Amino acid sequence: MICTIIIFYIFIVHSKQEMRKVMAKENKKNTEVSLETILWNCRVALRTVGSTEKNRDAVIALVFLKFAGDKFNKRRQQLIEQYGNIEVFIEKPSFYNAENVYYLQETARWSYIVQNASAKNIAITIDTAMKDIEETNKSLKGTLPLNLFATLGTSTATIKSLIDEVNKIDETRFQEEDLIGRVYEYFLQVYAASGTKEDGEFYTPASVVKLIAELIEPYSGVVYDPCAGSGGMFVQSLKFVDRHNGNRKNISIIGQEANPNTWRLCKMNLAIRGIAHNLGEKNASTFLEDLHKDKKVDFIMANPPFNLKNWRDKDELTDDPRFQGFENAPPVANANYAWILHMISKLDVNKGIAGFLLANGALNSDGIELEIRKKLLEDDKIEAIIVLPRDMFYSTDISVTLWIVNMNKGANEEKKLRSRVNEVLFMDLRRWDNYVEEIAIDKGKKKKKVALTDEQIEEIRTIYSNWKDEDTSNYQDIPELCKSVKLDGVGGIRDKNYSLAPSKYIEFIDHDLDIDFDKEMSRIQGEMRELMKVEKESQRMLEDAFRGIGYAID
Repeated sequence: MICTIIIFYIFIVHSKQEMRKVMAKENKKNTEVSLETILWNCRVALRTVGSTEKNRDAVIALVFLKFAGDKFNKRRQQLIEQYGNIEVFIEKPSFYNAENVYYLQETARWSYIVQNASAKNIAITIDTAMKDIEETNKSLKGTLPLNLFATLGTSTATIKSLIDEVNKIDETRFQEEDLIGRVYEYFLQVYAASGTKEDGEFYTPASVVKLIAELIEPYSGVVYDPCAGSGGMFVQSLKFVDRHNGNRKNISIIGQEANPNTWRLCKMNLAIRGIAHNLGEKNASTFLEDLHKDKKVDFIMANPPFNLKNWRDKDELTDDPRFQGFENAPPVANANYAWILHMISKLDVNKGIAGFLLANGALNSDGIELEIRKKLLEDDKIEAIIVLPRDMFYSTDISVTLWIVNMNKGANEEKKLRSRVNEVLFMDLRRWDNYVEEIAIDKGKKKKKVALTDEQIEEIRTIYSNWKDEDTSNYQDIPELCKSVKLDGVGGIRDKNYSLAPSKYIEFIDHDLDIDFDKEMSRIQGEMRELMKVEKESQRMLEDAFRGIGYAID
């Protein structure tokens, strides 16, 4: 009896332990699901708002207020612990700004927004908070959407519902290393995926941006983006520094953006992450109003609008210094080469390096673009051309090319680099389309896009690094993937009329030649004979069975 009781007790204890393990796993799983659910609920809270852009701006603005409020509260508590509850210290804006925290007046704090979420004038309360934050923190001038909530055309209950959902996004509830980054990345991605072609231009897929950072290695110096979008290039450049244990203080961020709403999104994205930046005091066209004129930079990361038309009037910018040294200015009908020349004009002439994306048409174009491309190659500015898989971008399903421009391809003993003068690395990744991301853009509707895995990014980086390495034994051409090509010689770039299409150079294997057709036919015929024998035997057994019960088969 005692033994039975002991065994039963052990069984109960063991069962409880196992139950706790299961519940712990479920809680962890539910926490993850809960964040995704909350983010989804934030998106659909304003479903009745007609404009996708207004919906996006309202959600992201409230998320900004939430995270700004959390950071303010954390810093305020630190000041109270340090100085006591003395107003002269805890209400001094400079004590917050010194730690990259925005000072918030009482009516602009998230706690105040939540407390008044049910009030009839909540829309005006939020708009006023935005205005007050901009006025108190000069670095945010022109960043936040003003008079947005009063013009949403939605009910107080709907706005309260959104506030309630945003309020659930809390660092104490979701123990994530970069919750702010995760949430912002989610909203920027899903709104780009669910929007129009133009909406897709403000967001570059994260895996592509990460690839660019890993290739150009922005450890220290000035990073520039002439078409900044929502700021993803800048975010990834600093993430690169973090991954490689660098110092963020060694990086400066500058750039500009033409679209006013996207310019604000970019500034909000960088500001809430505490990333210091200079995007100018307004939005402006890079071509018509260069906000960083005569500025030289160390790194450029960019995703210009593909095949931008009418970027200048016919007689505009024909004598622009950025296009000097070329017989003609880039054509009005397509800005691809205007972007290239603009970026080259910005790079430090001794060490500047750029990674940027262009539509594949720029690789083989003729006319004025061919003339420009010829000079760029003869001047040895182009280091690598990498064609990416199709269907990676939200604004198009075409394959896109990553260009690496390097102002100094000579040997470098310190970095153990060999001379790559008059040599270009070509890579073709169009067959790397096996990994697909699903982005939920509506109830029951998802958009599928190809993405690069971390392992694939590392493989590309390794090929590029080995190609540059002073130990030439580390690199070799790989059929259907990569090839190093010289400017001169048979099969060289001059010989191919200065084409930059990797397919002109990378060896293609006709896999059909590896097939032994006689052997394959014999195998197929043998399998067909076996299949016919099995079918005949099945038919015979079926006939016998039916005869046994008095039926006949026709």
